[in-house]
Amino acid sequence: MDYLQLQNIDSLAGTIEISGAKNASLPLIAMTILAKKSVTITNLPQVADIRTLLKLLSNLGATVTFEGTKAVVDTSVLTQTKATYDIVKTMRASILVLGPILARFGHCEVSLPGGCAIGQRPIDLHLKALEQMGAHIEIKSGYIEATTPNGLQGCEIIFDKITVTGTANIVMAAVLAKGKTTLTNAAREPEVVQLCKILQKSGVRIDGIGTAILTIYGTDGKLLDIDSFDVIPDRIEAGTYLCAGAITQSEITLTHVEPKHLGSVLAKLEEMGNTFTLTENTITIHPAKEIKPVKLVTQEYPAFPTDMQAQFLALATQAHGVSIIEEKLFENRFMHVSELQRMGADITLNGHTATVNGKTALSGTDVMATDLRASSALVLAGLIAEGETNIHRIYHLDRGYVALEKKLEAVGAKIKRLKE
Repeated sequence: MDYLQLQNIDSLAGTIEISGAKNASLPLIAMTILAKKSVTITNLPQVADIRTLLKLLSNLGATVTFEGTKAVVDTSVLTQTKATYDIVKTMRASILVLGPILARFGHCEVSLPGGCAIGQRPIDLHLKALEQMGAHIEIKSGYIEATTPNGLQGCEIIFDKITVTGTANIVMAAVLAKGKTTLTNAAREPEVVQLCKILQKSGVRIDGIGTAILTIYGTDGKLLDIDSFDVIPDRIEAGTYLCAGAITQSEITLTHVEPKHLGSVLAKLEEMGNTFTLTENTITIHPAKEIKPVKLVTQEYPAFPTDMQAQFLALATQAHGVSIIEEKLFENRFMHVSELQRMGADITLNGHTATVNGKTALSGTDVMATDLRASSALVLAGLIAEGETNIHRIYHLDRGYVALEKKLEAVGAKIKRLKE
């Protein structure tokens, strides 16, 4: 098993190219199930989750090629409608195939999902919405068995809470449904917006893109002509490297990035004393001379993203003063706190709120990654911890970051991947 070893450094300098967004790529790959011919996707990140979902489509009978950052997916030859446990258990986003397969074939079996252990992320909202559209759903032996005796019917759906994956799933189901579907309390994340825009460009009428109310006019089973497209840049990867610049008080430049997707992250980094130079697709961070404490609450887009909470918590250990970080989306997303405490961080947990007393000197030691974003928080801490830091279980990291150690090494980090 691989692990990362880091030595502390004085500063970073240089340029980092941001990869395509994993969280945008996954629904876009599932979307190919709605296409009547092969679809070419470019700027895909070379991470484990992408390979997992492409393998799932291949197991369902699709023809898939994936080289570099380009995949060609032909689902016109799909022969299976059962997504088995052996793949779905490794990645919760596999549930994204439920909506499009059910809409296209009228039946689908999908194993109940797995993924990161950051807390409950129930799929009941997906299932309730599909039932409103006319699906008959049963849970049998760990599988969701769904059928549509009369096809999916457009209807009015109100999500009890915002769900990014649920929004993507129901939008894709609604595309092939009969009539109009109105989805209220829809997610507004850039990843959902890109999915809707590509569907719209492929001939589907979708009103309200980028708002909390989406209206989809179904094609009544007519498959789509989907042209090739690029995946948007990964805003979470970009935010992580901006935190690397901030915690090491270094000036670095990110390229192939979408600054407008990072509004809340940039705002909090500015509160901490950093400034930025922005162009259409680059961000340069000019670091604070003295890092200021911050108060933040994770909420749905466009508010501060839960996927950046761990990185900011690591950064807050180097702020002069008390930072308050409240996690409102997932109940078990502070597992990195105990590992940061082992490195010397002064953090107190009270329910869903972490209080960070800074500035504290961190010391390198052996730590364990518990989930994807926790992994990157430990990397950030390892950049400035005195001595040597060894981060174990980095298979979590490989689910969402492309060649992180190589990108950081290129800007001056002392980091290497080793075998246990």
